[in-house]
Amino acid sequence: MLKLPFSTAGRKLATYGLLGACLGAAVAPAQQVSAADDTEADRAIVLINPNSNADATRSMADLARLETEGVATVIERSNTGAPALLTTPQDMVDATPGVVAIGIEAARDERVAAIIVSAFSDPGLEELRAEVDLPVFGIGEEVFHEAARGDREFGIVTVTPDEALIESFRQKAASLGYEHLYRGVRVTPGDPTELVQSPEALDAALAEAVQASIDEDGAQAVIMGGGPLSASALRLQPRFEVPLVVAVNAAARAAVGAIQGE
Repeated sequence: MLKLPFSTAGRKLATYGLLGACLGAAVAPAQQVSAADDTEADRAIVLINPNSNADATRSMADLARLETEGVATVIERSNTGAPALLTTPQDMVDATPGVVAIGIEAARDERVAAIIVSAFSDPGLEELRAEVDLPVFGIGEEVFHEAARGDREFGIVTVTPDEALIESFRQKAASLGYEHLYRGVRVTPGDPTELVQSPEALDAALAEAVQASIDEDGAQAVIMGGGPLSASALRLQPRFEVPLVVAVNAAARAAVGAIQGE
């Protein structure tokens, strides 16, 4: 397991955001929100996966629905023009136009009350906010807010060892005012693309990384760094006393709060 440093000198990575829904999500053609999508509530939240993995999109939307029941219907959209996994800073940049296009199209439906960009790197988040009048939440941004609540020290566990993306975590923590609470990143060994194909192998690798973040780094909360790690976090939570903070759920709760005027 790789322990990443807290900073990498001389690199300007603000455009990278955080890690893509495991990093990522990608770019799909704009799709019209249909009446069939909205059958349970008058309000809707559109969850955009910046990558093209439809299974990951469905899984993340199901997690969001746990938080939005009775408040809004969750409509899921994949960025079908992007790769199934975003693992590099360039992947995040390339995903941005598709995310923005999907969000702009979704915002034309008057029932849509909020949008979630569901990739840990938040690709296209700021660009989409500039284009629509709806509240737009990034799962990467919201998970930092939740992990740091009550001035908790927190770490991040992820599957991608890209140093530029890791440095973007530190920059994100700093930009949100949480650098003094940030305890670094633990990265699972091996090929992330292969690892996420096996829930058993993924759980085992992540459990080891979480334990190291707690024991060696002093984390009081651990962020699961990537949308596709969310289901694993829920399975692993009973093993740990510290919270394993799931980005999708954090963003969905924030969206519900916005809809309810909190």
